[in-house]
This record gives sequence, structure tokens and C-alpha cells, in this order.
Amino acid sequence: MTDIFEIARKSLGYAKKAGADETEIYCIRGRSVSIDVQKDEIDLAKESLISGIGIRAIVKGAVGFSSTNDLSRAEEACILAVKSARVRKGDPEWSGLPQKKKCPVVMDVLDRRLVNIDIESCIEHTAQMIEGAKSVPSVSPTSGNFMALNSTTLILNSNGVEVEEEDTFVNASIDTATKGAEMSTGSEFDASRMLDVDFYKIGESAAQLAFRSQNGVRAETGDIPVLLEPMAFSDILENTFLTSLNSDNVQKGRSALIGKMGSIIANEKLSLTDDGTLSGGMGTASTDDEGTPSRKNELVKNGTLTSFIYDCYTAGKEKRESTGNAVRGSFTSTPSISIRNLIVDYPRSDITGETNKGVIVNSVIGAHTANPISGDFSVEARNSFLIKDGEISSPIKSMMISGNIFELLKNIDGAGTEVRRVSNIITPNIRVSKMKVIG
Repeated sequence: MTDIFEIARKSLGYAKKAGADETEIYCIRGRSVSIDVQKDEIDLAKESLISGIGIRAIVKGAVGFSSTNDLSRAEEACILAVKSARVRKGDPEWSGLPQKKKCPVVMDVLDRRLVNIDIESCIEHTAQMIEGAKSVPSVSPTSGNFMALNSTTLILNSNGVEVEEEDTFVNASIDTATKGAEMSTGSEFDASRMLDVDFYKIGESAAQLAFRSQNGVRAETGDIPVLLEPMAFSDILENTFLTSLNSDNVQKGRSALIGKMGSIIANEKLSLTDDGTLSGGMGTASTDDEGTPSRKNELVKNGTLTSFIYDCYTAGKEKRESTGNAVRGSFTSTPSISIRNLIVDYPRSDITGETNKGVIVNSVIGAHTANPISGDFSVEARNSFLIKDGEISSPIKSMMISGNIFELLKNIDGAGTEVRRVSNIITPNIRVSKMKVIG
């Protein structure tokens, strides 16, 4: 049986023969096990194999792309990528694919227990999550999901880059609801590169959140302190602020941070670092998805904007180095610019105990409707609670919060002691001194 990586290596020659000036091959092979939960039962368990090649061919600065999961059509896909480049206008600002460089050693991205994990073990982990959700009286699971993934990626280009890396992922989530006339809901999840997830706790935490959210009261409308739990803060941050850090958006005039480099844009105690080498990070690898070595980038240092994030193309336009932020969703797509592991740093303390009056928000709905250029947002707050005299008190029945991300970052005046990883954002809960709350 022909190995897909062997075909990937041959594809460099196929593209050159077809007329490519430069070629990049992105190849992946892997296996996933996914399990769906409906109510308190496992509904579907399936195993899937992942395999495919993506080809970027460059002709006179024009980029063409093609992909295939059929090994017998790899040469045809290379020819199509070259043809695609030829029909496009050459880009004088294209500066070339990455050069071969030494890559850092990254840790805790591969767990051998996940490489060949069987479906029976995955079902057992999912059953633990369901049991955790059923452990709280009058609460039941409504839906959920489990997935384990093992993959090996090969990145090659005509400049000598050759990176082969194996990794693993596991994630699980569950939704719960209370029984009775006035239903309240709760959800929880966890994800890791290692098999170190407490599946029972995921279910139990979701059920406890639903239970605590019963018999909600009405929140007062006004400008008050708001504590944003990691899920809420990361959701808002991702859909508002992070788009403005994208160098492609900056170069195309779609960022609110144009001309702000070196300026104070947040509370002077706040720092944001993107680290593609973070041990165990969800976005960690020795290189980005173009083969540029991963590194740590300070984006905001003590409230001051210090860097945007770049891929090879946008960095070349400014005659600077890529920050290693080219990321792919699949072998069927070209890279785009995104964070790897964003770390939110602010001096931490017991911000709940230090808050006399305010609200705490667990998660939000509707952050994707925010204006990514202005940073304005208006979202529904879910599983929110009043804070009185330093204690979390009554659940809130229904509430909206609105504001502007740039004002929010300047109005941060505290961060909690516990830090959580929400996908590839690592953050404590944060307190905003004043936000618009609509009860």
C-alpha cells in the first residue's frame, strides 16, 4: 500500500514539472473517534480516518491551490494548482514561502494513550460524563459530545522545509437542564492534548450550573461592575479584539488598531502573549501550518500594543519575519492568520470577594454578531448571578451586556486566581469596572 507521505514528497516534483516556481505541500493522516449523546444515552459512536494533501503552487507571485484525498490523483491536483496560479494575476508583493530554519521542541502535544484508543474506552469516558450530569438531583443531560483525535502532519516546500509532527486531542462537552415547569440550563466542556480530562467532573459541573441557575431574578439595568468568566471573556475577545490584531486586516484597513502600534490600548497591568510553543497548548506545534518555526509573541505589554500577528505573505509585505501565525482548518484550505495560544496576564486576586455589587457572567450568546472593526458588541449573558457584599447570590433570569472591546480592555480592574484554557485562549475570569447591563 502506497504511503500518503511518500506521495506528498513526490508531489513537490509533480508541481515543479507542471511549472511551479515554488510549491508547498500540506499533508495529514489520522484517525478520530466521536460519540454523540442524546439525553442520557449514547446515540452514535463512529470512527473516521483522515487523509489528504493540499498543494499551493506559486507562479510569478500568483498562488494556486488544489487538494485531494485520492492518492491516485495527487499529480493531477498538482497540475490543477499550477493552472490555478497561471490564470491569476501575479502579485508583486509575494516574497516567497518560508525558508528552512531550526524549529523549537514542544512538549505535551502527544499522548500515546490517545493514539490507538478504542471505541469502547471512548464510550466509557462518555458514560462517566453522563453519570456526572445525573449526579445532581432534578437535573438531566440533554445532549453531549466526545471526540478523540490522533494525526500526523507533514509540511514540505520547495525551499527545503520538511516538518513531520504527530499530535493528539481529546474534547468533551455536555448540556444539561433542570426538570420542572421553569427550566434552567447549564453546559460544560474540557479539551486537552493529553488524556488528563476529568469526564465525570464535566458532567457534574454542567448539572450544578443548571441547578444553581433556577428561580432567577431580574437584573437592574445600568452601568455596573461585571465579572466575565473565562468562557464569556474569551468569546467576546475572539470575536472583537483578535480580528484587529490580524496583520491582513491591518494592511487592508479593516482594523481599529491601525496607527496604534506603541500606544496604550488597555489597562496598563494587562498583557497578552501568543505562544505557539506553550506546553500542552491547543495551538502548539513546532511550526505553524506554513512551516515557520513557532515562537512566543508579545502582542500587548503592560497595556501597550507591541505587535500584530503575521503569516509569511503579510510579513513579506512589510519586509519582516512571520510571527508563525499561519493556521489551517484542514488540508482542503489555504492558511489563514490566527492566534496559536493566547495568554491573558493580569495581577490576580479574589475579585468576587472584592466586589460589593455587580454581576458575574458564565458565558455569552451572540458574540459572533459583534462588529469586528469597531469592537462594539451586544450579547446575551447566560448562567449569570448577582454579586452582593463579595458573595455570589441570586441567579439572573435574563440579561444582556453591551459595550466596546477597547473600552472594556481599558476598564479591566481585576482578574481572578484561577486560570482556564478555553480552546486556544488561556485566561482568568476578569472584572470590568463598568459595563452596560440590560435586565
